[in-house]
Amino acid sequence: MINIGIIGANGYTGFELMKILSRHPNARLQILTSRSQKGKKITEAYPSLTALKDQSFEDVDMDKLSKTDVVFSCLPHASSAEICAKLYKSDVKVIDLSADFRYKDIELYENTYKVKHPAPELLKSAVYGLPELYRDQIKNSSLVGNPGCYPTSAILPLYPLLKENIINNSSLIIDSKSGTSGAGKKADVDLIFSEVNESLKAYAVTTHRHTSEIEEVLSLNSKSDVTVCFTPHLLPITRGILSAIYAPLNTAVTMDDIYSIYAQYYQSEPFVKVIQELPQIKWVANTNNIFIGFRIDSKNNMLIIISVLDNLIKGASGQAVQNMNIMFGLPETTGLVG
Repeated sequence: MINIGIIGANGYTGFELMKILSRHPNARLQILTSRSQKGKKITEAYPSLTALKDQSFEDVDMDKLSKTDVVFSCLPHASSAEICAKLYKSDVKVIDLSADFRYKDIELYENTYKVKHPAPELLKSAVYGLPELYRDQIKNSSLVGNPGCYPTSAILPLYPLLKENIINNSSLIIDSKSGTSGAGKKADVDLIFSEVNESLKAYAVTTHRHTSEIEEVLSLNSKSDVTVCFTPHLLPITRGILSAIYAPLNTAVTMDDIYSIYAQYYQSEPFVKVIQELPQIKWVANTNNIFIGFRIDSKNNMLIIISVLDNLIKGASGQAVQNMNIMFGLPETTGLVG
């Protein structure tokens, strides 16, 4: 069995991790931390987690955490890196769900998040936790930076087409819409029911932090300087992301050509579904899948790609468990719904 710790288990991603791992056949949830809920039974906060009825939230105890096999950190950026660095040095495998270990360029991280990175020396050792691109590196890694939800929805559809030079690398428009859980479990007037219900709004226009993450990963993997125009929107739903991506074509292509490229890269991927229909958010709710559909706009020489995923699963906790499975040599789909 894999002995597991979750730091910051009381948030949305922590809850999803507990839910997935409590039914995972190779996992034992050993320590679940939450400073705000310390001492409270897990089932008091989350009655549906009956498998954890004998466990309580604990304070962060580095000695206990260092005796686990893997720790998932669900803390905010900067504070996450500090703890993750200590665990990494204790030979514990670490999967960080913050942005702290997603970047290779330290200046890009610090300019994006407006903080000094607490453990810059570990960025070379960290692997970006997108299995479809970095599976071999994840297998041998002890420190994984789990990708952002928006970046996952954009990188997977774009990567094969950039790699094959089918689309332009500098005129990409990503128009994404997410459920409110993407903002985390916090008291915020902008996120209460009365504010989001029966409405749709754009936010962080031209300034969203995930822009730099998308650009860095796509640039490194396509070996070209990729720039994107990314605009996120808030949907009046709890979970799910739909990204509409507009990519100018470099060459004349058919629908079959695009299917062929996607098949070349993703036909053996258990959670990437390239389909003929244009996908909907409800198709991926509570699964680790990403669905990708597309259309060619011949008049404007544009490829329009629609991707959908569950921001809390493939966009966060499910992908983190997928990474854990790879790190411990388990079948990648273990414990996950596809």
